Amino acid sequence: MTAPEVRPTGFDLWRLAALMRKETLQIVRDPSTILIAFVLPVILLFLFAYAVSLDIRQVRIAVVLQSDSTQAQSLAAAFSGTRYFRVLPLRIRREAATRLVAGELRGFVVIPQDFDRRLAVGGADGLVQVVTDGAQPNTASFVNAYAQGVVGQWLSDRSEVPAVAPVIEPRFWFNAEVESRRFLVPGALAIVMTIIGTLLTAMLVAREWERGTMEALMATPVSVAEILAGKLLPYFVLGLLAMLIATALSIHVFDVPLRGSWAALLLTSSVFLIPALGQGLLISVVSKNQFFAAQIALLSVNLTAFMLSGFLFEIDSMPWPVRLLTHIVPARYFVSSLQTLFLVGDVWPLLWTNLAAMLGIGAMFFLIARLRLRKSLEA
Repeated sequence: MTAPEVRPTGFDLWRLAALMRKETLQIVRDPSTILIAFVLPVILLFLFAYAVSLDIRQVRIAVVLQSDSTQAQSLAAAFSGTRYFRVLPLRIRREAATRLVAGELRGFVVIPQDFDRRLAVGGADGLVQVVTDGAQPNTASFVNAYAQGVVGQWLSDRSEVPAVAPVIEPRFWFNAEVESRRFLVPGALAIVMTIIGTLLTAMLVAREWERGTMEALMATPVSVAEILAGKLLPYFVLGLLAMLIATALSIHVFDVPLRGSWAALLLTSSVFLIPALGQGLLISVVSKNQFFAAQIALLSVNLTAFMLSGFLFEIDSMPWPVRLLTHIVPARYFVSSLQTLFLVGDVWPLLWTNLAAMLGIGAMFFLIARLRLRKSLEA
């Protein structure tokens, strides 16, 4: 005679509380979880705040002064006086080319022997020669553009009767200092939340399958919904706590202002954790192996959060098939929301659109994971 099958009797809050307590104790006892949740975010923030920078300052160039005229020396001084260049004065062009090939310089400017004659002809075209290192296209474009700007400004300053021309005064909204840290750090927060939500959750159910405790849980009166909620809610709280600590570091240590409200930040982070946890849950249900689940989670974080979220590479510059793919990447909407909250403020029309997209993607992940888990149990 077989024992009667024990079936769940609805959704019970006491069973849910017991499962959450069990998972919380597991989090506290697991050093790797604490490292990923609290130590890894600090390391990543320090790296993106100080080690990674898209600001171009003090670019190493040489100014090859082949003319001894007063005007040529004045132009050379103009290059040395800017904060964007670190100028090495030289007299021989070949020496500058050798240093450029060796990687010691990013470019050089040649002020030719007939500089005064070219200046008398008029115009900045052909006045000097700018040679840049094309192996780094962004820096090369900057050196070329700013070198031309220095020459143009020098010509303007030396004119006794300035020409009548419109004066352009640039203004930068939302990031007046044009510091890359101001948008890199909010993007790094999105990466941190993706790692915490996806990586930790990916190993969650996979660990239960490896240890054989999932079958034991299914033999109890606990429902599948209670198991998933009891396991995910502690990681949800853990993710929000890590987000609060990382945000405090961003504001007080890395000097990144938060122009939006804390309420909007918490709401956005809470909604983002839904697709992040759902993605990790789906990975763990499919893999049933901690190592394999961790590899898939890290791969998905690298390919999506780093490459396809707009964090480091602008989405508008991507090919259209890749742009279409980014619409199912939750980090895309979270990066946009965080950069808006930190640099602009509570722009709710944009935030509501991003929140709705993240909720939709999260619902899709949870639905697929729930169906896949039921299929695994019936198999």
